[in-house]
Amino acid sequence: MLLSKSESNPIVAITPGEPAGIGPDICLSLVPEAYEATLIVIADPELMVERARLLKVNCPLNVITQASAAQANKLNLMPVTTAVPSIPGLLNSDNAGYVLNTLEIAVNGCLEKRFDAMVTGPVQKSIINDAGYPFSGHTEWLAKKTQTDRVVMMLATSKLRVALATTHLPLRDVADAIEQSSLLETIEILNHDMINKFQLDQPRILVCGLNPHAGEQGHLGREEIDVIEPVIQMAKSRGINVIGPIPADTAFTPAMLSNTDVVLAMYHDQGLPVLKHQGFGDAVNVTLGLPIVRTSVDHGTALDLAATGKADASSLDTAIRIAINMCQSS
Repeated sequence: MLLSKSESNPIVAITPGEPAGIGPDICLSLVPEAYEATLIVIADPELMVERARLLKVNCPLNVITQASAAQANKLNLMPVTTAVPSIPGLLNSDNAGYVLNTLEIAVNGCLEKRFDAMVTGPVQKSIINDAGYPFSGHTEWLAKKTQTDRVVMMLATSKLRVALATTHLPLRDVADAIEQSSLLETIEILNHDMINKFQLDQPRILVCGLNPHAGEQGHLGREEIDVIEPVIQMAKSRGINVIGPIPADTAFTPAMLSNTDVVLAMYHDQGLPVLKHQGFGDAVNVTLGLPIVRTSVDHGTALDLAATGKADASSLDTAIRIAINMCQSS
């Protein structure tokens, strides 16, 4: 039996991400006693010790080789070695493999039930691609590693949840990517995970339109009429509590949000600017549809802040807390 299950204390694996960024810094700022969980950071011990020295922080690390050796009130460290020493703020493609290795250990540990959840720090996608690894982002990488056909990217703060029907696409490609089958599956995943991972008995899903004014009865585009509206009717026939399509400039008003558990935006920049304005620094990326629990910080590597002591760990803190809650709900 898992240590986490026997103690009702989830084991959460944390990957700091790009070693030259603020990922190591924010991990070192964690106070393990503040969480009802056992935290395991997957990283290079020499990197973490050197970063602690630069930050002038006293953070004793409990180096372990297996999850069962982790201690609940310590910052446990599962060692992975960087290819070359990392210099704060200076990217090096030689360490791209190291970043992916930490992710491999975390996802495999979750799939093998040694970890209950994984929380990911920020990566530098460009440097991973420069090293020759095809990598468009954590979400797509995790879908492939877990053999999941469709996942849903959702950003959350303490007051707002926004899921995306499409993720990292050029704007000119968005309309073609919104199809009935994929949109219905996205709504079904949202509904399933809101129930099973967020303990919402009858989640209320608000679906945005694609076009201004939700197409204005076809005068500003037919995607609402031909795709979105039929999908909403199909979802309703399956017992899903969904409304829409709602114009995006109306969907995020207080009156609409007061009766909504999650907003489904049609594309990345339709929903996320609103969420980040509402809860910047406190937002968390949650991947729905996976067979594991995964959350992430919602900020970049902030190379200019690495080892300066100015990095804000609030998003990591929220990501860990949401992951713990999701574990307890599952």
